Amino acid sequence: MENAAHIVAPRREHIQTIILLHGRDSIASEFAKEFFESQASDDRTLPEIFPTTRWVFPTSKIRNSARFEAPMSQWFDIWSVENHSEKNEIQIDGLRESVKEILDLIRTEAALISPDRIILGGISQGCATAIHTLLYGGIRLGGFIGLSSWLPFEPEITTTMADNMAWNKVGKRLHYSHRILNTPTDQPETTSVHPNLSSTSVLETPVFLSHSQDDDVVPIANGKKLSTTLENLGMVVSWKQYKDGGHWVNEPQGVDDIVSFIRVVESSSTKK
Repeated sequence: MENAAHIVAPRREHIQTIILLHGRDSIASEFAKEFFESQASDDRTLPEIFPTTRWVFPTSKIRNSARFEAPMSQWFDIWSVENHSEKNEIQIDGLRESVKEILDLIRTEAALISPDRIILGGISQGCATAIHTLLYGGIRLGGFIGLSSWLPFEPEITTTMADNMAWNKVGKRLHYSHRILNTPTDQPETTSVHPNLSSTSVLETPVFLSHSQDDDVVPIANGKKLSTTLENLGMVVSWKQYKDGGHWVNEPQGVDDIVSFIRVVESSSTKK
């Protein structure tokens, strides 16, 4: 990637890796600092609760904003996060580029630890980029964490599913992100990061999504559509919504829910 990732090393033996993408107009180190200030109900932070975790925070490139006519840190350009389908043609180039960069990062991390011990995710536009990375790459990871986000091109994906009589075939489901990004599915970039993991098994990746009702940046309705679409693709989604928390992580319950999800992923990977 053009910008080096912000990495927080595990405090003990490396057991798992969590890759989290920041939101628009933010940077990795800033996101990591604020994220690690969030506390669970026992007043502990995530690095304290998971001392064997390697935390990886990639930083997006600086891209020009068509709406604001100025450069800003963003994974892809977007006209409106409230109505993310508006002028969505400006999203494709940046999304395609960022997805491939995150896939390269996942391959690098998968050389250090098994993919089933890697959790991918992000907040807001970072999550939106990460979920397309998961679907596009066909990578069965340990889990996915999405906070206060949406699914880019959700209406197009939903329409494609409805129109495709063979949509219930796993292989067909994995083509949606490829179609949106306008990239042939037989290119080397789309192959799994691990030879023992079939690309179709990506739909077995457990997903955690959370959103606060008072989010004034990304409407919670957009998060619900993300959850519903992933469920319709056949993925198991844990959806959590909170009365408050804004465009961030609800404390402490939201942090507790993230902890519970990560522990389930840890337990699952240990049994394999």
